[in-house]
Formats: sequence, C-alpha cells, structure tokens
Amino acid sequence: MTNRDGSKSSLHKIHVLVAIGGGIAAYKVCELISQLFKKEAKVKVILTESAQKFITPLTVSTLSRHQAYTDEDFWQPTHSRPLHIALGEWADLMIIAPLTANTLAKLVYGLGDNLLTNTVLASTCPIIVAPAMNTEMWLQKSVQNNWQKLGEDKRYFSLHTNTGLLACDRYGQGRMAEATEIITAIESVIITNGKRDLVGKNVLISAGNTREYLDYVRFIGNPATGKMGIALACACYYRGANVTLVAGNISNELLQYTPPIQIISVVTAQQMEKAMLSNFVQADIILMAAAVADVKPKHYFPDKLGKKSLPQSIELEYVTDIVAQLGEKKKPSQKLIGFAAQTKDIVTPAMSKLIRKKLDAIVTNPIDKDNAGFGSDTNEAIFISKDGTQTVIPSTSKLLLAHRILDLALKN
Repeated sequence: MTNRDGSKSSLHKIHVLVAIGGGIAAYKVCELISQLFKKEAKVKVILTESAQKFITPLTVSTLSRHQAYTDEDFWQPTHSRPLHIALGEWADLMIIAPLTANTLAKLVYGLGDNLLTNTVLASTCPIIVAPAMNTEMWLQKSVQNNWQKLGEDKRYFSLHTNTGLLACDRYGQGRMAEATEIITAIESVIITNGKRDLVGKNVLISAGNTREYLDYVRFIGNPATGKMGIALACACYYRGANVTLVAGNISNELLQYTPPIQIISVVTAQQMEKAMLSNFVQADIILMAAAVADVKPKHYFPDKLGKKSLPQSIELEYVTDIVAQLGEKKKPSQKLIGFAAQTKDIVTPAMSKLIRKKLDAIVTNPIDKDNAGFGSDTNEAIFISKDGTQTVIPSTSKLLLAHRILDLALKN
C-alpha cells in the first residue's frame, strides 16, 4: 500500500514466507496474509499437514496471490531445485503462526521432518514465531523450557501469547497474537534488518496526554492519543529493550496491541511526574513523547458543578515541568530525548526547549498539517541533536518514524 505522501510501504516487495502450523488459530493468519499483501509484500505460504485440517491451500493461495506449499509438494521431484532450499533462499523474513508445541520442540532441537522445518534449516533469514495453544499446554514446564531456549537463538523474534477466551472454552493465556501485532513485529524486524541494539537497555517513555480537572468531569486537556509513544515502545521492544510506558489517558483499544512491556496508566501531570521520577534512575534512554498540560485550574471542585455554578473565570497555575526536572537530574550515561509539537515555525521553539531543559536531543513535529501530529497514523519531524544538527524525517508511518528517531538517538 503506497502511503498518502506517495512513499512506499516499509514492506514494499519484501519477501515474507508465512508458515502455518496446525491449530485453530490458523484462521487468524488469513487476515495477516491479507494485510501483508495490502502493504505490497511478496507472500508465499507453507502449510503443515495438520494446518490443512483447519485451513485450505486454496484459501491462502487466493489471499497471497501465489501457490501455497504443502508436504505433498515437498516430496514431489518436479522442482528444478529442492523446494525447501528455494523457499529458504527466497525469504527475507519468515513468520511461523500459529507455532505449536510440536513445531517449537522441533525448532529447538534442529529437527527437519517436514517442509516447514526443513525450510527453517535451509534458510538464514530472521524468523518471527507466534505461539498459540491451550493454557495448560502453554504453561507446561517442557514447553516453557523450549520457549526459553528458542529465545536464546538471536535469529528468532518471539511474540507473546495473549490472554482471552480460548477455543477450549477456557479463559486464559495462550491466544495467538493478532494480525496487527504480528505486522508491527514484521515491520520492525525489516526496518532494523533484525538488529537488537537495545538489548540490556532500560527505556522509559511518556505518551498520550494529561488532564487537569476543574471539577469531577471538566478538564483542561489536549487531543494527543499516544500513538507516537506506543510506536516508540514497540520499536524499542523489538530492538531488545526493557520498556516502561507511562501512558496518559491512552485508550485500551490502542494499548491492547502493545508487546509485553510495563505500562503505568496515569491521568494528571502530577501522576505522570510521579511515575516518571520513580522510574527515571534505572532508565538508560528517556523518550518524552507525552503532551503534558502546562497549566491547571488553581481550584478543584470535587463534584460536578451545575452550569450556573461554573466560575465566570478560571484562575490557572503552572504544573511542574517534568522534562526540565529530568534534565536537571540526568546522569551523563543517560539520554533524554524531548518532543515538541508545534505550528508554523517548528524549529525555533524546539531549539529553545532543547537548551533550556538540558536535553540530549529533541524531536519537533508540525501539528497544523494533514496526516501529521495528534491522532494521525503518519507523522513527519525534524530531529535536532544537542550540537544543533538537524535531520529532517519526511512523512512516514509512526512506527518507521520511531525507528528513525532511535537510530539518530543512538548515534548522538
């Protein structure tokens, strides 16, 4: 899918090999294949023998616009080259979904008894694995041991299982990641070429907005949704970081697709300040993407005021400047990156904020353009480093923007 600014998707012409395991979650892979095609990826699909009991080769070949491969194809002598070799060399990235307990064990011990496992052994590309199984199966010590061992192989990028209603009518852990989550992982691995340059790093991110209440229901706020902060959190996670996200009034709909990171939900600037300060000391990188209120009503009314009881004027006071506090406390080993959402001239006020608040860099972006700023899925920005160097980042998805910000932050 070409972006609105005319640029190509991050998956444009990327070769993605989707391997479907034998589980009821196989039906979810149809949506994944459809999304990959819309993003202009080249998709080929392998189905295990068990997978074909849940989904047919015709279905996935129709969605991928390419022949689906099965074990029956694997044993046919009609290919010019061994099929598993050809597929392994073709793939830029492989995704195994759903990953069953059986296939997991085979991957850990390097077994090759079908087309899927032989293709894994004959390839060198990154592999994303999305497990799905009954809660009791997933939590078995043997399965968890295999899961841990697989995670030690840097070639594999492990997606977490979700908690919810399972096909066995049990509510618990073991649901396969949704297509949206898998796409985010695929894009992150492709964008970074599979590098994990944040392993062992603790990243603290503020995101969303704060609300400063006048009474029980009325508040001063802003329209920041937290999409940029979530994109940063996802980018950091897939690069290996331990991520803490301080989420200001971010909807559950957005938060439900985040990877397994620590999320601290807050409402007001004071609550965000407390959460940021309590997690600041152990953070290596701090990304201040939240739109924090500058002022709040001086007087708060605990009940809802009637219309006629509303004050004719509201006396305001400044809230504590969280970024400035962190700038004062920052150690030389820490990197503090600020954000500035601006209209018209976006550079001058950002430069002032960079110096005044003792930041290592600042990301400034327009909020008065279409498809940029609050609530949009795309954004553009200028990254300004401490020495004043400016790097323009053209309009792109917020996930790609997040990775570009990280690339620049790690260089400075």
